[in-house]
Amino acid sequence: MYTPNSCHPEEKVFYRPIDAAIRWCNLMAHEAQILESAWCCPSLLASTFPQWPCLHLNTEKIFDAVRNQELPCGVLGATVAPGTPFDCRLLTVRHIDLKGWMHHHYPDQRPAFLFGTPSPNTEHISYTTYLTLRADRDALHIQLKAQEAAHRQLLDELNAAGLEREQLHALADAQAPLSERSQVAYSNTIGALVDTLLGVTPAGKPNSVFNNQAAIVDSITAHHGHVLGLSKRSLDQKFAAGRRSLAAS
Repeated sequence: MYTPNSCHPEEKVFYRPIDAAIRWCNLMAHEAQILESAWCCPSLLASTFPQWPCLHLNTEKIFDAVRNQELPCGVLGATVAPGTPFDCRLLTVRHIDLKGWMHHHYPDQRPAFLFGTPSPNTEHISYTTYLTLRADRDALHIQLKAQEAAHRQLLDELNAAGLEREQLHALADAQAPLSERSQVAYSNTIGALVDTLLGVTPAGKPNSVFNNQAAIVDSITAHHGHVLGLSKRSLDQKFAAGRRSLAAS
């Protein structure tokens, strides 16, 4: 947690790129040496101060952000419109713009001159952890979408196989026993449907997201377990009987 309304001693209203890079690299103890040697020529930083590679790199990151209009810039603290020509030695970036740019593009970087000094109890996560958490969230979102699509597909296939709820209720109300031929036909249909869902294409791609019969049963009961004939026990029995009937045909 960062202390509100506090002002860091290295904070300024605006910065030249070299000023910001020095603070970003935590090199304030060497600020005078750096500014005296190479402040007006950033390209010399790498050769003049090879012991601090981040100094040249971070300076170039700021110039690159300005060139690509990711980071608003100005001249001596006064913001100018994108594309305005000016002497790069006079280029400055405002504190608030630099903070927003770094928060968006470098969320793992929180230099004290922009974000203040964290309290001892503050817990941080690394950038790698942040990316991992975001990837897990995206993967869960994709998985949820796939399950929703699989559910819709399963319902469509059940309807196409003549197992709509209305037809089941009508059959139950009629109390007309199925002939042996019809029973075999229904069993074969159920078995073929289950085998299709669990099978693969000629190219080896799974036909559905279901890995086994239990997964199909779980998906149906999760959405329609209250419907007559669609309990887990009933589905297990019907699916098993259907697959046996299909194998014997």
